[in-house]
Amino acid sequence: MRLTRTLLTAATVLALAACSKPEPEAAPEPVTEAAAPEAAPQATEPAAEAATATATLKPTEGNQVAGELTFTTADGGVHVTGTVTGLTPDSQHGFHIHETGDCSAPDGTSAGGHFNPDGVAHGQVTADPHHAGDTNNITADAQGTATIDQMLSSNVDIGKGDKYDIVGKGVIVHAKPDDYTSQPTGEAGARLACGVIQAGQAPASM
Repeated sequence: MRLTRTLLTAATVLALAACSKPEPEAAPEPVTEAAAPEAAPQATEPAAEAATATATLKPTEGNQVAGELTFTTADGGVHVTGTVTGLTPDSQHGFHIHETGDCSAPDGTSAGGHFNPDGVAHGQVTADPHHAGDTNNITADAQGTATIDQMLSSNVDIGKGDKYDIVGKGVIVHAKPDDYTSQPTGEAGARLACGVIQAGQAPASM
């Protein structure tokens, strides 16, 4: 009887111990940071297209000089490129923008004088004063072809409609080089070819 009572007491103690054992704490749920919203792509303004213009040079009466020119806004100014053919081999020639886009006269005089909206003296384009239409001389190679690649006067523009706009003006190639000194034209001589500057158009076929 004593053994039975002892066993019952031991079983009761074990049962109470089992009931009082603390339950293991639940593992904390992992904390995940909310994904940061992706930054919306910033709109970029499209680059402004360069303004362009062209001119087809046609020979004046009795001459063979002709060419194609392209005018483009670049580096804060206007850049002219092109080719002029039919010149005397290894020669220099005055090359100017004139005030009127009219090549109807046989000798090109209908294009008027140099483009000069500020009414200043003639000179070299790299020095002051000079006409807005003044440029550097062009030079023909041994085949009588001149390649043009130069900046115009810093105050001219293409298509702005102001007094410095070259659209609608004339372009003249002269018989002699410009001396950059004599007034009002640099003693560049007769007009060998004449063209009209037209905005954004391909040169007309010769």
